Amino acid sequence: MSSIIASPPASGGAADGLQGRRRAAAMATILVAVAMATLDTAIANTALPAMATDLHTSAAGAVWIVAAYQMAMTAALLPCASLGEVVGHRTVYITGLAMFTMSSLACAMAPDLAALAVARAVQGLGAAAIMSVNTALIRFVYPSRLLGRGVGLNALIVGVFFTIGPTVASGILSVASWPWLFAANLPFGAVALALAWRTLPATPRSGYGFDPAAGVLAAGCFGLLIFAMGEASHDAPIWRSVPEAVVAISCGLLLWRRQAHHPAPMLPLDLFRRPVFALSAATAVCSFTVQGISFVALPFLFEAVLGRSQVATGFLMTPWPAVTAVMAPIAARLTERWPTGLLGGIGLAALSLGSVLLAGLSADTHSVGDIVWRMALCGAGFGLFQSPNLKA
Repeated sequence: MSSIIASPPASGGAADGLQGRRRAAAMATILVAVAMATLDTAIANTALPAMATDLHTSAAGAVWIVAAYQMAMTAALLPCASLGEVVGHRTVYITGLAMFTMSSLACAMAPDLAALAVARAVQGLGAAAIMSVNTALIRFVYPSRLLGRGVGLNALIVGVFFTIGPTVASGILSVASWPWLFAANLPFGAVALALAWRTLPATPRSGYGFDPAAGVLAAGCFGLLIFAMGEASHDAPIWRSVPEAVVAISCGLLLWRRQAHHPAPMLPLDLFRRPVFALSAATAVCSFTVQGISFVALPFLFEAVLGRSQVATGFLMTPWPAVTAVMAPIAARLTERWPTGLLGGIGLAALSLGSVLLAGLSADTHSVGDIVWRMALCGAGFGLFQSPNLKA
């Protein structure tokens, strides 16, 4: 890892982007890494029941396989983004890609739940480094006149791989055990690292130094907040979960005070003074919370309650992200004619209705169609909400 950080960056990265094959190769390494990070979230959710059985743990315990990844990634996103401005986006990206690839091997070889959770946390740190700077790198890979094409391609890859994640997980689980879900990352990670080393451009660095204390406070705020919520959901004693939440909030307040007058704050809270931004952010948090909880809980519902197989569960999980991917660009076009608030409200109503209908499924539900149309309704609502909300 130290050799990656110490090596000199590739030349290039002019203001008008890269040219020809180097641009294509640089974009390829970005898209491969983003695809792995996106796919890893989707396949882990689908495989949770299989992992719980093989590791001899409960469904509640298996949730930490996902929670450890998400907690580490959320905690590290802001510090990694800030570090990228100081040491260069290329350095942070390659380091994160190396961490993600090596921790995938650790996940595949994990002998028990504790080891797997730790490996997933390291994998989350790598994913945070990748996701925090990938869009910034695209800005230097594509010329300004084609920047929309590069950002759109990145968004397309996220949508496609989140959609096919359950199907990929089902395919792998039909012929191999769950460790191969993580081992499959190794060849793709190796190729992406080789391409990144040769093609990614150096990017300008800010004149501000990295604030380690602010990084610790940001990580403590978001990491401890998610950890406290996880503890509470596992019926942890109130004397343990409440102090964790208090410390998380205290870290957030200290971070705000420390960087209140910083020209480039790690957490720009002043944006929340704008009512539209604050409302859009709050509703986005709520909608992503609904989707996140559903994607963890639904595989257990399909297998434990409805009696579906691992392979069938993967296919049943697909309609939600697939319809979201289809609806998002349609909703973006609709915002040209209809108010964003109206479209977003309809989307949230559809997502809420679909979630209630999914919760009403029982062991007597034998029709695949009964499940699919409910999942599709949730996906349509989520997609109809996201594009107008982002525009707002």
